[in-house]
Amino acid sequence: MNRQATNLERNITLTVNGERVTRSVAARMHLVDFLRETLGLTGSHLGCEHGVCGACTIRVDGLTVRGCLMLAVQADGATVETIEGLTDSSKAADLQEEFLNRNALQCGYCTPGMLMTAVELLDRNAKPTREEIRDAISGNYCRCTGYHAIVDAIETVAKSRSSKKGTAS
Repeated sequence: MNRQATNLERNITLTVNGERVTRSVAARMHLVDFLRETLGLTGSHLGCEHGVCGACTIRVDGLTVRGCLMLAVQADGATVETIEGLTDSSKAADLQEEFLNRNALQCGYCTPGMLMTAVELLDRNAKPTREEIRDAISGNYCRCTGYHAIVDAIETVAKSRSSKKGTAS
């Protein structure tokens, strides 16, 4: 490797889905590309590559971000959670089941980003209104479902979780 190429790469260490990883990455590599190409975590999708569609939504230090707008080097030292990690932790199991029950996923391209957004919403607001759900997912484009089924699925899970907390007390 020549000197110029070496200057364009940086070593980063981050925790991805609970596993600490260290890699050398191109300084201009986007985080979603790092996750997909370097780590083989292909659940986060690339859509518009401008941060508009939400297909690349992931969590960095507990907050959802657009993986296509963040460089991998910016995540150095961060904790990153992808849809694979969310699924492995069962944090979204009830959402995934309800998305399936409500046919809130068709082609599935937007689904990982929708689920990441829904988890963050329900973490912040256990009883969102339909309007609050619509507002939360407004940055995630879906061309198949028309959104009603997605809103229904998130609302159903919110109500189910709230009723379970009420009976557990």
